[in-house]
Amino acid sequence: MEPDTELRNKKIERYYRLHSSIYDWTRWSFLFGREELLNRIPELPPNPRILEIGCGTGTNLTNLEYLFPDALIYGMDLSGDMIRQARTKVDKSRQITLVNGAYGDNKFNFEPFNLILLSYSLSMLGSQAEQIMKQVHRDLTSDGYVAVVDFSDTRFSWFQRWMKLNHVAIDGQLTSLLNRLFIPRLTQHKKAYLGLWRYLLFIGRRRPSADI
Repeated sequence: MEPDTELRNKKIERYYRLHSSIYDWTRWSFLFGREELLNRIPELPPNPRILEIGCGTGTNLTNLEYLFPDALIYGMDLSGDMIRQARTKVDKSRQITLVNGAYGDNKFNFEPFNLILLSYSLSMLGSQAEQIMKQVHRDLTSDGYVAVVDFSDTRFSWFQRWMKLNHVAIDGQLTSLLNRLFIPRLTQHKKAYLGLWRYLLFIGRRRPSADI
């Protein structure tokens, strides 16, 4: 792992050590579009394999379990504190496996997934974002989907600076990155708080490797 990446990961771990216990009580007010994205995921093959990168406290995992009752679901998060919160929600599930670690780490050797979900995690990856999404492309089946909901852009430089203090890049770069690697099936930008920022809903099918 590169030094800059390791430093960033440590900062994010510290951040969520403080926020994990209040995450569900506070994030509902600005992490919009999560349920809508899950409800718009296309039909998957029987017994699909699903991964959520940055699963947080596990809210999306329980919703995925409801939507895809025959799926094998992995939830992965860098923060051990967030994984502990998630475990309280999914501990009795036979479908869901929690993994504490950094996605892309060589020690994890996953079989291909039919769906990989990133919910408000891609914008926190900084310079790693393109590398991570290329790994997502490699980790999908040939007909697999990626689903992303995240902050997109803002007109206000002060808000962009404030989000950066919270380890979030809100610079409008995500859509072009996703379009390079995946064939769009859904791309929507929606306003939050009368346009203070926009958030992105994206679902795309894996592009053939020869096309990227």
